[in-house]
Amino acid sequence: MGTKQDVIAEIFEICKKKGDFVFNNEMVKSICKKFDFANPFDATKLDDTSKFPKVLTEEDYFILHLGNGMHKFVKGIKNGFHIFEEVKKDKIFDWKYRKSILNELDTSESNILSVASNQRIIHDFLYEDIVASPKVYNARRTKMNMSYNVGRKKIEAVNLQMEIDLTMELHGVVTIFEGKNGFPKDFTIYQLFHPFKYYSMLKKENKLKVEMITCCYIMRKMDKGSSILRLYNYTFEDENNMSSIKLLKNAQYNLIKR
Repeated sequence: MGTKQDVIAEIFEICKKKGDFVFNNEMVKSICKKFDFANPFDATKLDDTSKFPKVLTEEDYFILHLGNGMHKFVKGIKNGFHIFEEVKKDKIFDWKYRKSILNELDTSESNILSVASNQRIIHDFLYEDIVASPKVYNARRTKMNMSYNVGRKKIEAVNLQMEIDLTMELHGVVTIFEGKNGFPKDFTIYQLFHPFKYYSMLKKENKLKVEMITCCYIMRKMDKGSSILRLYNYTFEDENNMSSIKLLKNAQYNLIKR
């Protein structure tokens, strides 16, 4: 049985030979069948560069989704993936809490966000107020058309589907959340940028009155039965350029059972 890396490497070589780096889901399904890879819908999802086949790293390409079952290999990994900044020692906190029976029941993205919210870690990190009462909007999917730049490259997406794990709003500040397991070195920027761009377009069209839009990436790692959470708050200096990501702040919370 082949791997996701085998599938992507084969597709890349085909595109390279054709001189056309756009490909579709039908090609993905065909190559998955060739390598006996069971999940074609997962094949193009490379959340961090550790999942890249060697050829993408060597040739300096990453995948962007264009909507309607279309994808593209884009040159310049540094423009599409962001390395997590180091958390300074003065931003590492021990966080005492009473364990809920559901805290470590599963390791899904939604569970990570639920733990961070229920233990008021999000409130402390974003609002510096554990009794703050932001409006909460749970996971949703949406589709839209958008155009933007990745570095100097123009990207046109049509009927692009995006998943938003969680959204919070307080005093006109909208924050979009992404949750992940483990502490990878980096992450694909589009997971934050596409929802950011979505809300930015609504604001521009006067469909949404907000003061600021930010993104919060939350990661969880288990260590000797205890959870460690790292939170990163980002925004984009240019709403039309995915590469303009900027860190606002970060912190680590070591959960300690009472």
